[in-house]
Amino acid sequence: MSVTLLAGTATATVAVAVENPTAAPAATTAATAPVENLIVGYKSSATEASSNTAAADDAAAKGKKAGKKAKFDRRLGTGAALVNLGGTVAPAEAADVMAQFRADPDVAYVEPDTRAYAMAVTPNDTDYAKQWDLFEPTAGMNVPGAWDRTTGSGVTVAVIDTGYVAHSDVAPNIVAGYDFISSAAYARDGGGRDSNPADEGDWNATDGECGLNSKASNSSWHGTHVAGTIAAATNNSKGVAGIAYGAKIQPVRVLGKCGGSTSDIVDAITWASGGSVAGVPANATPAKVINMSLGGPGACGTSYQNAINAAVARGTTVVVAAGNSNADAAGYSPASCNNVINVASTNRAGDRSYYSNYGSIIDISAPGGETRRATDTPGTVTTPENAILSTLNAGTTTPGAENYKPYQGTSMAAPHIAGLAALLKSANSSLTPAQIETAIKNNARPLAGTCTGGCGAGLADATATVAAVTSTQPTPGFENTTDVAIGDNTTVESAITVSGVAGNAPAALKVGVNIVHSYIGDLKVDLVAPDGSVYTVHNRTGGGTANINQVYTVNASSEVANGTWKLRVNDNAGGDTGKIDSWKLTF
Repeated sequence: MSVTLLAGTATATVAVAVENPTAAPAATTAATAPVENLIVGYKSSATEASSNTAAADDAAAKGKKAGKKAKFDRRLGTGAALVNLGGTVAPAEAADVMAQFRADPDVAYVEPDTRAYAMAVTPNDTDYAKQWDLFEPTAGMNVPGAWDRTTGSGVTVAVIDTGYVAHSDVAPNIVAGYDFISSAAYARDGGGRDSNPADEGDWNATDGECGLNSKASNSSWHGTHVAGTIAAATNNSKGVAGIAYGAKIQPVRVLGKCGGSTSDIVDAITWASGGSVAGVPANATPAKVINMSLGGPGACGTSYQNAINAAVARGTTVVVAAGNSNADAAGYSPASCNNVINVASTNRAGDRSYYSNYGSIIDISAPGGETRRATDTPGTVTTPENAILSTLNAGTTTPGAENYKPYQGTSMAAPHIAGLAALLKSANSSLTPAQIETAIKNNARPLAGTCTGGCGAGLADATATVAAVTSTQPTPGFENTTDVAIGDNTTVESAITVSGVAGNAPAALKVGVNIVHSYIGDLKVDLVAPDGSVYTVHNRTGGGTANINQVYTVNASSEVANGTWKLRVNDNAGGDTGKIDSWKLTF
């Protein structure tokens, strides 16, 4: 199950509510969680945005005004500054420091560095043959038929999770990853970040060790379970079958003791997708798919959103678990972020799993299983055969012998979609993240059971989706990569001439916009059709956030496709400038 810990920088908010959805909500504990670090994003025009010395001086000055010791720690992969508060402080005290940053016009955003936890439930042994989630007609994902066309070869999937504990059924598909846990105490490996993503165990010895209401627990080996679902070796006469068993798994460790911090996860997203992170060697095998079976209460923060937007812009599909609190997923992060595929969980009967989050923000559903029925006593394991079987480890704290066990959770549902995304990317390498998401949604089938609250487009169907992207030609795309400067209080345009497309534009015309600008709240962005019709895609929202890197969907079905289309950008204020870096139309 997925649990995300987004509380103050050192202590976590635990959103693990799968076994008892009626327990006190994690949001209650989030308000009392102490804070250790802040993430500060400066406007690109500010000296602190590029100078570590200036950022350090600024942090110290603002901390002094708030009566706290604030120290610049490091630069994140997104360019934001990580500011250490000199130890864990109460949320109210952290708020005093944050208020100083928010009052500075050179600061685009500031937010606490929260933590995330894995989202799985206590499992129980079962038989390998019971991988109902792959093949059963009622609620399986119809995977075997997809293997006739693709097995995921040529695609790397980054599993941003607890790391990887050696397992012979996953080992053939492992490529070099990285350990992004910056705290030696949480990493349990004797140091901070390093090139070894081995899972050292995420056990908690005592109740309350990881914050209010946290419970003692054994190590989950969560990342290894997720990895097996995606790409366990197949046709090797042992263990389980992976959905994209021809793909490679890149373990990226962010969750250790007491979960993981936003700052570490943000850098992991950046690095996994091929971005640059200070002090970390370049990723030799950037992932085209990222799986994040983690999360916690609260709306998507700017740090998460910036990292995800940049990953998607690099061509990486980002899949996240919806959460296990039987609540609206809009209240959880990173599930509530834009540019992700948000996955809810279904059970063996085809109903929404009793613990799964739901809502209009859900994109798709996939098998996540149930180790007990909703009416059974919380904490019991009554139906292990109805959970998701995958690779695991028998160690209760540190690694022991390899084994296989069934888990339940949206953490188990998400890797089904990550595996499917790898199959699609392998079958058609030209697919963008937006096209992969659309294909999965368009080819889903209705749930066999019921879903209260909203389960997205339905249950993903691997065979139908792979067939759809391999039996049709890729939709034509047209792009303009010429830079166009955006000055203060000016209106500029960039043109694309479309030809060779029959009939009208589609009802879901994709408009990819890449604008470099230090304050997007100044900008109004319009798509202008060949006949002069105007479609507004961005209208002075986003405040001090820097840069627009997003794919918008426009209903242009009334417009003739061929002709000259324009992207019109109006800067409506002074003090911030930028450029149209590139834009694209996909029909």
